[in-house]
Amino acid sequence: MKQSRAFIPTIREIPTDVEMKSHQLLLRAGFLRQHASGVYSYLPFGLKVLKKIEAIVREEMEAIAAVEIKSASLQKENLIQLFGLTEDEESHLFHVKDHKNRQYTVGGLHKEQMMTLIKEEIHSYKQLPLMLYQMMTRFQDLTRPRYGLIESRELVKKEAYSFHHSKESLQKEYEEVKRAYQSVFSKLHLKHFELSADIGVESDQYHQQFIAPLDEGNKTIAYSSTSGFSENIVQAPAVNEQGKLNETLEEVERVSTPGQKTIEDVAIFLEMPMDKLLKTLIYEVENDFIAVISRGDHQINEEKLKRVLQSTSVRLAEEKDVEDLLSCEIGSIGPVQLPVDVRILADEAVKSVVNGISGANENDTHLLNVNPERDFAVNEYVDLRYIEEGELAPDGVGTIHFTQGVEVARLSSLGTAYSTLAEANFVDELSEKTPVNIGFYEMHVSRMLALLAEQHHDEFGLKWPKELAPCDIHLIPIDLNDEHQYELAMNLYNLLQSYRFEVLLDDRAERAGVKFQDADLIGLPIRITVGKKAEEGILEVKFRDTGETAEWQIGEVTEKLQAYFTKIG
Repeated sequence: MKQSRAFIPTIREIPTDVEMKSHQLLLRAGFLRQHASGVYSYLPFGLKVLKKIEAIVREEMEAIAAVEIKSASLQKENLIQLFGLTEDEESHLFHVKDHKNRQYTVGGLHKEQMMTLIKEEIHSYKQLPLMLYQMMTRFQDLTRPRYGLIESRELVKKEAYSFHHSKESLQKEYEEVKRAYQSVFSKLHLKHFELSADIGVESDQYHQQFIAPLDEGNKTIAYSSTSGFSENIVQAPAVNEQGKLNETLEEVERVSTPGQKTIEDVAIFLEMPMDKLLKTLIYEVENDFIAVISRGDHQINEEKLKRVLQSTSVRLAEEKDVEDLLSCEIGSIGPVQLPVDVRILADEAVKSVVNGISGANENDTHLLNVNPERDFAVNEYVDLRYIEEGELAPDGVGTIHFTQGVEVARLSSLGTAYSTLAEANFVDELSEKTPVNIGFYEMHVSRMLALLAEQHHDEFGLKWPKELAPCDIHLIPIDLNDEHQYELAMNLYNLLQSYRFEVLLDDRAERAGVKFQDADLIGLPIRITVGKKAEEGILEVKFRDTGETAEWQIGEVTEKLQAYFTKIG
């Protein structure tokens, strides 16, 4: 490929209105162009990388007997409504009407069409298991997309659905897809975390997320400094190392705390550390009130609370409800002498508090030297708090650190929930109608292009892994008017192509500095410069990933390039 004909419109200056590094790099390197907020065209090199990502995904999906299809982008509104949507899903759909005023959604969710297809085509257990997948263009009406391909209105996704006659078959397929995804990310050189997704109270469903680290990501990940542990902070179990302190239990003492409404206020007022305070919150759960106690320096994780209570909804009690129940304001709630019909849950860290401080259930009053079990009873100690940085990792190896991330893939075992709604049944071995067990597996393909740019670059530009680069080699003759340079460059260009290398020949009438700047921006794995030593048959070779340079004789180029590109890793 000759660069003069390749259409790689690089940009020298960093766009001032672009926030994310990967977005800047893909625009500057001529891989993308923006047409509207969240809407992009893939230019030739951007499309080549995207297609290589897709090829790796296809290879791994087909290795586990998945069959590719392509479903329609237009979907009937009544089909979407059958399964119901969350408020967030509904707000992101694009809608159109045809000439007969019939309503459709455009490029939205596809599980409804899959359910219809399976309902119409799968009738016997002999047709199962089956896995279908597609590379699809998804449209989403985002309010303010800001991060290039990370968060765009038009994106490429891979969706796969597996259909099974039993839960055991679904579980087996789920594990195979998980291994396929791990292989995809390994081949892409994409750093990621594997997390169990929030499953709420649906115990017959299980999920897993793959999260790529990203400073601007919308998920906070807790991970160990030395082991393989990683988890979303919403899910991560907290470890409490400290047992009961060797202190003498003191007598309870009432103190006045006028105007101190928060835990932080009380700690400062009494000149006590936050971990000495007991924070009591009253939650309303299905028309009952529950007291939840934690240490003052910890935060209650309401998702954990939902799972403990097996409830889809918990909410803090209103101020009026607290006053009716305890005759005090929210800032003065404490665990001592609560009404007998109020269930008390405590985070496990509360066990280690000795001579703590709590509200007295009386306005502007707190109690000193409060001790669990002696001064108040607890119905159950459970893990109810968010994990914190610096704590021992749950696997006991290393300490916890936090980082932000964004989802790149998700696995979901849906069981029979959707097939029951769609009446997608098959006849089993006993000739009985049975709903199909379903697995759903998605991957954000175009987002991965941006994340790879985010993870593989330096201050000069992109640094593509050799498996993903739009070309293998950037061949740069310094002076096209120099007979020796031109002849050597053209001979080498033809030779390398005969060896099936993808070569970008910079045949532009530009200064050497411009060519080198563009080469760094584009980020091909190998740059070969044909310069002043061309007459001696000597080339300068630069490795983009390390920045190292070497001089090669023309006669050894193909052998060394083959060794480099066949080397694993």
